[in-house]
Amino acid sequence: MDVQSLYQQAIRFATAKHLEKNQLVPGTNLPYVVHLSNVAMEILMAAPHSPNFNLDYAIQLALLHDTLEDTSTTFAEVSTEFGDAIARGVLALTKNDALPKAEKMTDSLSRIKQLPIEVWAVKLADRITNLQAPPGHWSNSKKSEYRQEAIILLHELKGGNAYLEKRLSEKIIDYEKYILA
Repeated sequence: MDVQSLYQQAIRFATAKHLEKNQLVPGTNLPYVVHLSNVAMEILMAAPHSPNFNLDYAIQLALLHDTLEDTSTTFAEVSTEFGDAIARGVLALTKNDALPKAEKMTDSLSRIKQLPIEVWAVKLADRITNLQAPPGHWSNSKKSEYRQEAIILLHELKGGNAYLEKRLSEKIIDYEKYILA
């Protein structure tokens, strides 16, 4: 199947799942599919700059990355619809809610690092997209914490995708304006 068809299949599935909860981009009135398409856009832009990059795999991961974490979707559903490799990638990108908050990111990064670099790239692209203007109700402390997590993420996934690492590094610097405001 061509990448356009894979994109359409994944975005339809993810949109339907996120719409079940009427999920919006945090701090906005935008449907959650906007976030998903922004992550996919980062992947599409990175692909030509990324040697030996499996765009078919990465684009599906980008669009599906929050389905297990934020919707009622099961691993089995993702595996049936998109295959086991995609389902394993989405699972690695999903925080384990059974863990204390302080351990969730470390656990997820550990699982991501065991998988192909496309999974790393989606995590980088997700954080790039999330470093837009933060929700208005976030305190400076929350914004600082989120930026610090991005720095850790960038360090832990170094070597996964140079193009996205550069983008994330720039976004981390730019995000300071929201903390000082």
